[in-house]
Order: sequence, then C-alpha cells, then structure tokens
Amino acid sequence: MAGETPRRTYNSERRREAARRNRAAVLAACRELLFRDGYHATTVRAVAERAGVSAETVYKTFGGKPGMVKDLWDITLAGDDEPVPMADRPQTREILRTREPDAKLRLYAAYVRGIHERIAALFTLLTQAGPDVGEILETSERERLTGVTAFVTHLDEAGALGPQADPARLADALWALAGPQLYTQLTTGRGWSTDTYEEWLAATLTATLLPPPPRKR
Repeated sequence: MAGETPRRTYNSERRREAARRNRAAVLAACRELLFRDGYHATTVRAVAERAGVSAETVYKTFGGKPGMVKDLWDITLAGDDEPVPMADRPQTREILRTREPDAKLRLYAAYVRGIHERIAALFTLLTQAGPDVGEILETSERERLTGVTAFVTHLDEAGALGPQADPARLADALWALAGPQLYTQLTTGRGWSTDTYEEWLAATLTATLLPPPPRKR
C-alpha cells in the first residue's frame, strides 16, 4: 500500500559474514587463553568475553568447550579456516600427482613437517591437560590414521609398494613414524632442526614403504 515503509531485505550474506567474524574471534581468543592460562582455566565464558561475544554464541557455534578446542585444532592443522578438505588442498594434490615414488615421499615428508610445525605447540599443551582432552586427541588420531591409510592405498594403487607389501601394516608404520609424538620427541626432546626431521622422515619412509632396488650383479 502507498505510504507504507518497505520491508528491509533480509541480508543472509551479512549474517554469514558476521558469523564468520565471530567464529574467528572466538578461536583466536581460545588460542590466546589456552596458551596463557592452560586448558582447565580456559572457560567458555572467558573466551566469549575475550572475543566480545556472548557465551550463548559460543555454545551455538561450537557446542561447548571440547568442540571449540577441536575446531581450533582443525584450523591449526590446516593452516587456515577455509572449508577445503586436506585431501583437496594444493600441497596434497601435488603429492598425489607426482609419479616418482621417492619424490612423492619427499613431498609427503615436507607436508608432514609443515603440519607439525603448526600443531606441535597445541599438541603438547593438550597432552598435558589430562583425560579431559582425551576425546579430542583420539578423534584427531583417528582422522590422521584415515588420511595415512588413504595415502598408503594411493601408493599401492600406483604400484609403488611392491607385490609383497602389506598395506595395512605399512599404514600403521607410517601413522607411527609421521605422528606428532615422534616429531615432538625428536625436535623438542632431542633438539633436531625441522630440516633434519624432514630429511630423516623422507629417508625413513622411503626405506620403510618402498621395495629395495634390485641388486646389481
């Protein structure tokens, strides 16, 4: 009708952008408080206050403290908050399309090193928090095993493992060798540089996963 004030168009994109900003602020606050105060002293309310949002917003977005910390783990591991699976990221795709097995494993070692450089400090903090974070770490390890198994399957399908290989056992070996525990032990515990770790991992994976070259007569 004439004279009526037109209704404002609902701007869903503006709402989504605000939600993204709030999510980023919450995760940044969560990271800051975890490293400043520790896991147990970091509460949803404290994170919400630091991020400038309500506690209700945190619960609606993450479901609570464990969900918030798991999301922080995921974006730290990936290096960003883009909704792109690890398997579809450029570095992973480069590994998969590389044909030469030795080169493929060198790229994979560099990929693992990059993940650990991002995640090691958070991993150490959470492992020191006790059973309260057990589910978060167990979930992350199950996800890592899934990714490792997929990579070994890729190697097997590419014919890189050799006819006598046991892919399941090799996936277990890769899962152990490329894990955050061993990275932390070698770099923090034994003082290895990350370059040394990467070189060692590439050589060890090559020796473990690939068949030995034929002997020269």
